[in-house]
Amino acid sequence: MSGRSCDRPRKEPDSLAADKAYRNRPIREYLRRRGIRHTIPGKSGSQAARLHKGSRDGRPPGFDADRYKKRNTVERAINRLKQSRALATRYDKRGYVFLGTATAAAVVIWLRA
Repeated sequence: MSGRSCDRPRKEPDSLAADKAYRNRPIREYLRRRGIRHTIPGKSGSQAARLHKGSRDGRPPGFDADRYKKRNTVERAINRLKQSRALATRYDKRGYVFLGTATAAAVVIWLRA
């Protein structure tokens, strides 16, 4: 063990935004146990089942549409950055070189916009 502080994860996230594929009970229970708020849209099939059950199943899980829109914006930005081959394949192995490549790709995207 090297004793450096970067060997450990920093801490748990305050919140998580994910897509419909991660909307299942074990994941939501795990996040709830860890105290991590989540924004995950409901599946259309589960919404129909909840409406069919009526008030017996309890209230529907909360969903913040504005936070989900921000997630989509970040995801689109990352996909634009991945159009650069060096970023998509992680050709640069050193962190500072990769950061420079990512910065150059971001500047090119910014200049084209």
